[in-house]
Amino acid sequence: MASRKEGTGSAATSSSSTTGASGKGKGKGVSGDSAVKQVQIDGLVVLKIIKHYQEEGQGTEVVQGVLLGLVVEDRLEITNCFPFPQHTEDDADFDEVQYQMEMMRSLRHVNIDHLHVGWYQSTYYGSFVTRALLDSQFSYQHAIEESVVLIYDPIKTAQGSLSLKAYRLTPKLMEVCKEKDFSPEALKKGSITFEHMFEEVPIVIKNSHLINVLMWELEKKSAVADKHELLSLASSSHLGKTLQLLMDRVDEMSQDIVKYNTYMRNTSKQQQQKHQYQQRRQQENMQRQSRGEPPLPEEDLSKLFKPHQPPARMDSLLIAGQINTYCQNIKEFTAQNLGKLFMAQALQEYNN
Repeated sequence: MASRKEGTGSAATSSSSTTGASGKGKGKGVSGDSAVKQVQIDGLVVLKIIKHYQEEGQGTEVVQGVLLGLVVEDRLEITNCFPFPQHTEDDADFDEVQYQMEMMRSLRHVNIDHLHVGWYQSTYYGSFVTRALLDSQFSYQHAIEESVVLIYDPIKTAQGSLSLKAYRLTPKLMEVCKEKDFSPEALKKGSITFEHMFEEVPIVIKNSHLINVLMWELEKKSAVADKHELLSLASSSHLGKTLQLLMDRVDEMSQDIVKYNTYMRNTSKQQQQKHQYQQRRQQENMQRQSRGEPPLPEEDLSKLFKPHQPPARMDSLLIAGQINTYCQNIKEFTAQNLGKLFMAQALQEYNN
């Protein structure tokens, strides 16, 4: 998966000239603010993403693809997409960038929207806040300002509600990524927290009038589904799996906290040693001066006391962001389960 994501980033760079050439038909984003306020997706694109996962997605394996469309003022319209092909490490001769360019060239020849506007990816129980996704989205957003990443959750969708969300990197995080400085000082200066890393863009799914009429006719002909299972008081297996993943991320966060505390203790201890060395040096110079001897030459303390390398804070922010995502998912499911339990309790009290 790493090679594929590296390919997506270079593809975004390659297609920047194509999108720039068509800038007359696009809305220009305001610097320092989000260039896209809404994402409009054709229903056919949603079906293609779902079909792609059903055909190639297996377990924790994610599927990815390219989003095509155009920008109208502050609205991003996604009108087409195509998947990244599945290939193994043995396919060394496969060039993903060339594949994407040929696909967009072929779509242009048949008069279909071919402008690169982002990419999509499936997720496993909401586990998508990773460094790989951040790097890929930065490559896209740096080359194409209006690009987004669509996150499709097939497990939540299988339970009856379509889970499709669009994300962009915030302007603050984009500035930090451009400088490539993820030190604690840089993140603190940029006021970067896990809540200010990604921004969600509202999604609107649009269908043509003919498709809406067809869906209305199919709904009338379809058999009435048995909805009694919605009243089941059993907890969803999805909730248990999400809690397990949440505990794993909390353990990772605890390990990062231990590393940071160790770094702070070592830094404090080194500062004390440096202060004691300076005091001893000063006393020796005073004794030598009283004996009429020249003072000792000054030494570079940075060579004697090499500063400790601070732990990477970006990984901690990503873990915190993933924990927040798990908590939001758990909040949704627990709200449904608690509602059913309270309703069952009220019915039982009424019957008694």
